[in-house]
Amino acid sequence: MFKKFLPQETDFFSMFEKAVLNVNKSACLLVEMMENMAIGEAKAKEIFEAEQEGDMLTHEVMRKLNKTFLTPVDREDIHALICRIDDVVDLIWASVDRAVLFKLDSAPPEAVDLCKTLRETTGFIIKAVGCLKDKKYSYIQEYCIEINRLENRADRIFREALVKLFDDIKDPILVIKWKEVYEHLEDASDACEDVANILESIVLKHA
Repeated sequence: MFKKFLPQETDFFSMFEKAVLNVNKSACLLVEMMENMAIGEAKAKEIFEAEQEGDMLTHEVMRKLNKTFLTPVDREDIHALICRIDDVVDLIWASVDRAVLFKLDSAPPEAVDLCKTLRETTGFIIKAVGCLKDKKYSYIQEYCIEINRLENRADRIFREALVKLFDDIKDPILVIKWKEVYEHLEDASDACEDVANILESIVLKHA
């Protein structure tokens, strides 16, 4: 009879898992788009829908957080983690939006490599977040190391892409367009590293 008076437990871990699966979906769609820019608008529509889904998941976590008295990890970590996860989707969408807006009809190999690296990174984020509920902290640390390694790879690809962009493309307008797309992709990679940093902070607090 007292059950209805007890606070309802919120499964934040499942909500995190939905959010990171949505991030990975966005990254997979991004690779498909960069490999075939002819389907850019169709893929952009799907990525926009994923971005909207990410926003809804973020708002839902915030709403639940405001109503939950006891949380499985620190409240500030829940807030930071869901926000940084959402940042990745937002930045993927920003890069796609620019590519469509600028009417870019083919992607340089470096752009495809950068997107594939981002896709691989989001795969490790799924694995790391999936270990939170069961407190498999050693696995989380290993996955975070991989995320950091891939972020370093993305940095190298980004720098090489800019060098090639300025050396090989003579149209200054096209240079500006691709530079902006590259910057959003690099920012998305940085946001993935931010997710890893928050996960590592949670591990340090609870291991």
